Amino acid sequence: MSQLPRFTFRGGTAVVTGAASGMGEQVAYGLARRGCHLVLLDRDAERLKAVASRITGVDVDTVVVDLADVAALDGVAARIVADHPWITLLVNNAGVALGGTFDQVSAEEFDWVLAVNLRAPVALTRLLLPTLLASPGSHVVNVSSLFGLIGPPGQTAYSTSKFGLRGFSESLRHELADRGVGVTSVHPGGIRTRIAETARVAAAASEADAEAGKAGFAKLLTYPADKAAEQILAGVEKRKGRVLIAWTAVVPDLLARLFPTSYMAVMNRLSPSTARNAQRRAPTGSAPRP
Repeated sequence: MSQLPRFTFRGGTAVVTGAASGMGEQVAYGLARRGCHLVLLDRDAERLKAVASRITGVDVDTVVVDLADVAALDGVAARIVADHPWITLLVNNAGVALGGTFDQVSAEEFDWVLAVNLRAPVALTRLLLPTLLASPGSHVVNVSSLFGLIGPPGQTAYSTSKFGLRGFSESLRHELADRGVGVTSVHPGGIRTRIAETARVAAAASEADAEAGKAGFAKLLTYPADKAAEQILAGVEKRKGRVLIAWTAVVPDLLARLFPTSYMAVMNRLSPSTARNAQRRAPTGSAPRP
């Protein structure tokens, strides 16, 4: 497997999903500071417009799209490639969260999480890969989660999507290394973003429990999104295969490696209150990531 050179931001074009807030917004600002032109995707038209208006010095294009509609991505990708034939970076950052145990989550709710968190990144990567391969030294970033490293109860749908994205990233990295394209899988811990307030809760959960879960979980989201974005971009520049953000991702990852089948019990013993919040069962609001 060949060693890829350091990634060059200046003069390239990056496609960033979930760019209207949180880590996606901060990644966009960081890329602009590095001289990278931008194609920003999000379903929130007003917030996306506001983010684009704050960026100067580089070209910025915006695309309003709901990634849950995976079938729409063919047309979206065709437009992007037509307008921006030189794409050097794809950042699959957009994600949604759903609290609930497997028996509380409906099939439709489960599939919605998979569509946004897994099928959309896979589809965009497939559709933009020819352009990335034609751009020497290009790179793909897939934002997974802490829950792509550990699988706590109450996060069956979310963990399924994020473990899937992690596996996709790792296989893709090995496939593309000798073809000049790097791949980074990102695993954030408790990042301060809007995901707790925008998360869905299983329809079978009570409203009172859902609100209590969201409020409790929001207290864990403390790591600044701008710092997380800088870590992601530093990882891209160095061609890191995996980036773990915050101790809330690093420590559980270590425990999962040491105790692959019993790490939740170990976490409970080491820090009962933290473990209860980290694994909060449905009806919690979300998982710790952008």
